[in-house]
Amino acid sequence: MRKALTNQLEKPMLHAQGVRDNLYWLRVALISPYAPTIVSFRGALIRELVANGAQVFVLAPDYTPEIRAAVGELGTIPIDYPMNRTGMNPLQDLQTLLAIVRILRRLRPDVVLPYNIKPVIYGTLAAAIASVPRRVALIEGLGYAFIDTPRLSLRVRLIRAFIKSLYRLALRRAQTVLFLNPDDMNEFVQARIVKPSKALLLGGIGVDLEQWQPAPPVFEPITFTLAARLIREKGIVEFAEAARIIKARYPNTRFLLLGGLDTNPGALTQQEVEAWVQQGLLEWQGHVPDVRPYFARTSVYVLPSYREGVPRSTQEAMAMARPVITTDAPGCRETVVHGENGFLVPPRDVNALAAAMEQFILQPDLILTMGQASRKLAEERFDVDKINRLILQAMGIGNSDDSSSNSS
Repeated sequence: MRKALTNQLEKPMLHAQGVRDNLYWLRVALISPYAPTIVSFRGALIRELVANGAQVFVLAPDYTPEIRAAVGELGTIPIDYPMNRTGMNPLQDLQTLLAIVRILRRLRPDVVLPYNIKPVIYGTLAAAIASVPRRVALIEGLGYAFIDTPRLSLRVRLIRAFIKSLYRLALRRAQTVLFLNPDDMNEFVQARIVKPSKALLLGGIGVDLEQWQPAPPVFEPITFTLAARLIREKGIVEFAEAARIIKARYPNTRFLLLGGLDTNPGALTQQEVEAWVQQGLLEWQGHVPDVRPYFARTSVYVLPSYREGVPRSTQEAMAMARPVITTDAPGCRETVVHGENGFLVPPRDVNALAAAMEQFILQPDLILTMGQASRKLAEERFDVDKINRLILQAMGIGNSDDSSSNSS
């Protein structure tokens, strides 16, 4: 581990030893759970940090040579650290914590920004142990353990209690905790995991509206698209079953599924997905590096998720002027004004989902009008430049004039 880290830090070694020059006035460490999304999800923020004169290190557990090169092209230094993204092995998690401590002591950043469950917990704790002066945690979503079901199993209740205790331990050591939706923020505040004075509501992580331009509406064939990791909590089973209902009535409709297999406890198997394909219900494209060509062929974007932070894919579809069908669930409901840019349906309700889809088939003009409303809503709520300014202010960069209305 030490040898690998030494190699990665060969160029910025003076900085890693704490010797500064005039090039950088601030050093920032981002702690990511998943390297493949760094450029697409964090690229705009990283570019903004670099433009502000910061030296940026990006820690991730699963770099490939290609991803490492792409992250490096943003002007950052990619750093490996060990983490099992979905497992709950205490010894492995302890190794993760200690590894991050060693890395942060070596890098000596001024600010650390971890995001996602394990990086937030272990990254924030590690930053406190390593005496990083400013610690900002980003809660992008609460995960499957916080999804409400009719009957929570004892195992899920124990996992939820354990995760809450870890969050409480870690977030006491953060100066600011960023949330994407008010449901998550209120839950953490009410559970006394986060003090109200530390909580800041972003309202979404945002998209680059210049890169995500409106596309002409698609009326023929009417195409419904879902882009997500292939886990049950994203509502993929409901999407497939709604497709079964709709295709029985309207055989020419298309249903596109974008996303790769996952290791999450709720992951779907390849056999399950391929069965839907063989039945003619879905067209599965697997993981795609750029969803824009597929969204350009989409009439309506669908995400029947059980709970989200604020889903990035939906924000991207809205920016491309696509109507949205999603659930009236935390995070998802932030993306739709019901009847204006799409429809909200109850989670796990296949019939309601199919009925919402059918409205676009019976009234295809909604594809245009609601799509235009989606773009307008994306401009108002999900402009990445506005949101990045809030994040930079939380990190101590820039002024706080725009952030007061979003804090709790």
